[in-house]
Amino acid sequence: MEIPLFPLRTVLFPGGPLQLRIFEQRYLDMISRCLKADSPFGVLLIKEGSETGRASTFDIGTLAHITDWYQGSDGLLGVTGTGTKRFRSLSFRRENDGLMFGEVELLPPPSACKLPEEYKPLAKILRGVIDNLGSLYEDLEKYYDDAGWVSYRFAEILPINVAQKQSCLEIDDPIQRIDSMRAVLDMVRL
Repeated sequence: MEIPLFPLRTVLFPGGPLQLRIFEQRYLDMISRCLKADSPFGVLLIKEGSETGRASTFDIGTLAHITDWYQGSDGLLGVTGTGTKRFRSLSFRRENDGLMFGEVELLPPPSACKLPEEYKPLAKILRGVIDNLGSLYEDLEKYYDDAGWVSYRFAEILPINVAQKQSCLEIDDPIQRIDSMRAVLDMVRL
């Protein structure tokens, strides 16, 4: 499967929100094509380089489906998306305008995993936090009993660096993902 790729300095998780302000022509064209075809684009974390120039990226990313768009008062295109499936980038090519396209394979979705009893207090904390995060999270479907969903939301909102967030994205097992954030989560629970 070949998709347009959007290298960013952020990690998008399945089920999570993404807000972008688009000003480069290559990405305006990409968003237009995705909207017309109702197709996703891939978000990959930048290893080196910049969002506006050339960049090297990690191989594991997340498909983003556009859920809303608007023109801001500053004239820039605003886009809201939601992460859907994780993928592995196998190869990429760069168009003349700099837009990257990648040959990707979708990673198998993790098996459904009920949130273990010992982590139920984390779901309660998460519910309170998400209720206070505003409009970006109000339309997201919420699954507080699902260990995968809860672990992705914590990886999204906890004050960990992007390399740690990328590591969380690459972990298949949701309980292992929660455990990888244990030190930060323990501070949250105090």
